[in-house]
Amino acid sequence: MTEQAAPRTHAEASRLRKDVVLGEATDEARLIRFVEGPGGIVVPDLARKLPGRGIWVGADRDSVTLAAKKGLFSRSAKTRLTAPADLADQVEALLAKRVLDGLGLARRAGNIISGFEKVVAALNSGKTAWLIEASDGADDGRRKMLTAVYKAPNTPRILGMFTSDELGLALGGENVIHTALLAGRGTDRWTLDVERLSGFRPFHPPTWSERWREEP
Repeated sequence: MTEQAAPRTHAEASRLRKDVVLGEATDEARLIRFVEGPGGIVVPDLARKLPGRGIWVGADRDSVTLAAKKGLFSRSAKTRLTAPADLADQVEALLAKRVLDGLGLARRAGNIISGFEKVVAALNSGKTAWLIEASDGADDGRRKMLTAVYKAPNTPRILGMFTSDELGLALGGENVIHTALLAGRGTDRWTLDVERLSGFRPFHPPTWSERWREEP
């Protein structure tokens, strides 16, 4: 097990939480908080606002599944807790909703650009933090957008977790295929949610070209 450096400041230390699976302090941005809900049911607390003692688990499907299987929630809480069989699926669904809701907020803040030509212009401006492509969009359109990405002065990260319908519901449009999220207030926080979600579903569909794969 790799020894972690001691936190340098109080603020840094306050962001470290014990991952009950690894048994070591980890940046809470990489963790999911759980609490005891009614009837002793384990409940995800993605916003970290629910009352009660938090139980922290790595933000990935394997960690959540292992914590439930080995009774680590009960061990950490020192009381019997029940972890639902679909707990990892619950976390994935809640994270996906959180990410999509974040796109809706970004649109209202004027930080979302949609449509092929507009997105290409945004890429050329160098202000795009994320290129968001519908997972069910046409291959030809993605290839053309990829060419624009390679020519952009600043290469954005690329996301393909959601269908056109899911993006349309989040952004209040129809046939949403190509979207750019501009760098701005809230983008870093949104990125942390995307990275947590990537522990439960891939950044891109496995059928996409290897050239479109980006590690978190």
